[in-house]
Amino acid sequence: MKEHSFFLEASFTDKNKEFKNIAHEFQNEFSKILENIVNLANNNLSQDFLQANELVTKNTLEAESKSSELTTIPINTNITKKELNLQSGNININPLLVNNINSLNTKTLNLVRNLIHFKKDVLNQVLTCKSYTTNYPLLITHIMNEAKMYYDLLLKVQKQEQFSPNYLREQELFWNNIMKEHAVFIRGLLNPSENKLIMSANNFANDYNNILKKYLNNPTTLTNISLQETINFRDFKIASEEGILNCQIKSIIIPLLADHVLREANHFIRILRI
Repeated sequence: MKEHSFFLEASFTDKNKEFKNIAHEFQNEFSKILENIVNLANNNLSQDFLQANELVTKNTLEAESKSSELTTIPINTNITKKELNLQSGNININPLLVNNINSLNTKTLNLVRNLIHFKKDVLNQVLTCKSYTTNYPLLITHIMNEAKMYYDLLLKVQKQEQFSPNYLREQELFWNNIMKEHAVFIRGLLNPSENKLIMSANNFANDYNNILKKYLNNPTTLTNISLQETINFRDFKIASEEGILNCQIKSIIIPLLADHVLREANHFIRILRI
């Protein structure tokens, strides 16, 4: 959510200074919450989670620094440095930890709800030709849907609801669709001369579309096919991010977006493996 706010801020022109300021405030507020969470998380995380590289990758810090330099939008890289030093451990569930997490979850729910409303406002402004942004309307819808999913997930945690097999299936379908949209965005944000990369991104978009259609009623096959496809897509994203950071790929993809979508692929892979 912090990075969504950054992407929104970076996409507005000076005419939409009010939107830029709102997005920047969201980034600041999510940064505060994230820093608190990271402090609580040390020694309270599984090794599997840390090894999945869904929190940070080896390039996250560089992607943040480069994106901040290119946009002049400040990013609190100290949070990322703390994330890189997080340790796993035996989770010590105690009343103080539970109360701290509960308090943070309540703040986060309110903030995410407000961010969803903001994204809706931005999308409506763009679709009615009242505002201009360098973000595709589909990308704004994409990050709005992720915010809605996160809000619903966090609400279940707060209410201590059991996660049903149907919910897990919905998550699998949700992330398959997210991967498909990532491929579509990458395809559209690459320079038209990058024919091979555009073709590869297009193939991934078609693959995910076919997976969602063909294996919808075959859960086991869906999971296995999704896992292999996402591992391949993850590898493509790794190569793409390094090409963008090294200025070897022509595109309008900001480095932090390249790292962001890579971490989401890593997250999905961990879910599928479980």
